Amino acid sequence: MYRVPDIRDVQEVAGGLGVHLSAEDAAIYQVHLSRLLGEFDDFVQSRVDDHVPPRYPGARDSGHRPGASEDPHNSWMWKCHIQGNDSGLLTGKRVSYKDHTAVAGIPLTFGAHALEGLIPDFDATVVQRALEAGGTVVGKNVMNGLAGGFGFGGGFGDYGRPLNPHNVDHLTGGSSSGSASALVDGEVDISFGGDQGGSIRIPASWSGTVGLKPTFGLVSHFGVGFGSDQSIDYTGPMTMTVADCALALEAVAGYDGLDPRQTREVPDHYDATSGLPEGIEGLRVGILKEGFVGATPEVADSVNNAIEVLTKLGAVVSEVSVPGHLTIGQAQQALSAEASLAIRATGFYGAFTRTYYPEDVISAITRVWQNHSDLLDPRGLLNYLSGVYGRRYFTGRLYARAQNVRPGYIKAYDRVLADNDVLVMPTTITQAPRFDPPKDRAEALEISLKGASSMSAVGNTRPFNFTGHPALAVPCEKRGGLPVSLQLVGRMFDDALLLRAANAFAETVPFSDYVAVDG
Repeated sequence: MYRVPDIRDVQEVAGGLGVHLSAEDAAIYQVHLSRLLGEFDDFVQSRVDDHVPPRYPGARDSGHRPGASEDPHNSWMWKCHIQGNDSGLLTGKRVSYKDHTAVAGIPLTFGAHALEGLIPDFDATVVQRALEAGGTVVGKNVMNGLAGGFGFGGGFGDYGRPLNPHNVDHLTGGSSSGSASALVDGEVDISFGGDQGGSIRIPASWSGTVGLKPTFGLVSHFGVGFGSDQSIDYTGPMTMTVADCALALEAVAGYDGLDPRQTREVPDHYDATSGLPEGIEGLRVGILKEGFVGATPEVADSVNNAIEVLTKLGAVVSEVSVPGHLTIGQAQQALSAEASLAIRATGFYGAFTRTYYPEDVISAITRVWQNHSDLLDPRGLLNYLSGVYGRRYFTGRLYARAQNVRPGYIKAYDRVLADNDVLVMPTTITQAPRFDPPKDRAEALEISLKGASSMSAVGNTRPFNFTGHPALAVPCEKRGGLPVSLQLVGRMFDDALLLRAANAFAETVPFSDYVAVDG
C-alpha cells in the first residue's frame, strides 16, 4: 500500500535529488504526486494475464528443508524431487542450484533469513533447460548470500558454514559453497553455481570439483540474481567429472532472448561433448607466468606436475606473460562499487531491457533493502558506501573508466591466446585455509570487509569475470589431504576446447584418486 506524502516528505525527497523546494512549491508538487501515485496503484493492482511466467510445465514436489542428520556438511537449503523429460542429455542426472537461482515452487532466499517465505513462480533458464534435457532437480544449496556466508570464514551468515568434506576444519570456498560440498559428498551430479569473481571456481578448487565459468553470455543468466554488475556475473556447472560438466553446458547453453547480456554472437545451441575424446596432441598451452605469483610451494608443484602430464599427452607448452593480470582486479573493484549501488537503485534484476521481470522477487528484495538493510552482509554495505562516495567524488567517472579499460585487458589476453590455444595457471594460489572462528564482532567485521581478496583467492579467477573468457577449474591432486586445482582459460566461446583438454588430463589422472572424501 502507498500513502500520499506530506509536504515535508516532498521537500526531503527533492532535497535528496539536489532540488530545494519551498513549502509553496512542494504543495503544488504534492497534488500531482497524489494523482500519479494513485494511477500507479491502479496499474499495480490490475490483472494482466498476457505474460505468463516462463517455467517448465507440470506438477512440483514442494520438498523440505533437511535437518542435520540428513545434511551433515550443511550443503542444502532445500531438497526436492522435480522430474524432467523422459529422455535427453541429462537423463539420470541429479541437478541442484545455488540458492540464488529461481526454481518455480521452491523457496528462494539468496542466503538471507529476511527472504524466508519467498517462492518464485518461474524457472531460471538453466532450470527449465535442465528439466527439458531430462535432468531431475533435487534441491537448492547453501551459499554466501545477501546476509553473508562462511565460504571464506568470518562470522556473518544466516545459514551456517558448509563444511569441506575433505577436512571439516577447512573452508569450502564461496560463494557456491554448498554446491561444492554436496558434489563431493556424492549427493548430486551437477550443481549450477554463480561466479562474480571466482565463486564457482574457488569452491571447486578448495573442495576438489570441476567448475566452469562459461564465456560471457554463453549461458543465460535469466532468473539468477546476486546484485553484482551484470557484466561480471555468470552461472555455470560444477560437477565431479569433466564429462558431466560438458553435458551440463551443452544442455543449458545458447541464446534464449530473456537475458540482456546475450548478444547474437551467442549460438542457439552449443556442442560441448562431441570433441571430448579427441585428445590434445599438438594443443598449444601457455603457462601464465603471473598466475603463479604468490602460489604456495604445494600448489605450484602440483600444478607444474599437471602441466607435465599435458606435455606427455602431446601438448606444446611454453611460458607466456600478461602483466595486466596483476592489476586487472583494481578495475573490477572500481566497476563493482557504483554497480552495486546502481542495482539497488534500478531493481535486483536491473532495468532498461525487454524481458520478463519477476515482480514478487523484485518486490521482496526491495522491501528488504528498504526496511532490513541492517540484516544484510557487511561486505554489501561496504560496496554501497564505496559506491555512494565514488559517485560523489568522481561523478560517474569511476564506473565509466572501469568499463572503458575493459577492451584493453581483453586484448592483452587475446594476444597470447592468438599463439596459444589454452592458458594454464593455478585456480587458487593456496589450498583451502583452515576455518578460524573470529574472537569478537570487530574481528568478524574485519574478516567480512576484507573478503576473499585478503586470502588472494580471487587473483587468478576475478580477471576472467572482467574479460569474459571461459575459465575451467580442474582438480590436480590432493596435498596434505586437501585438493589443488588447475585453471584452464581459453578464447571466447572455446569452452568446449577447455573441456577437451581437461578430459584428456582426467583420463590420465582420474579425479577419483584425489577427490575422495577419505583423503
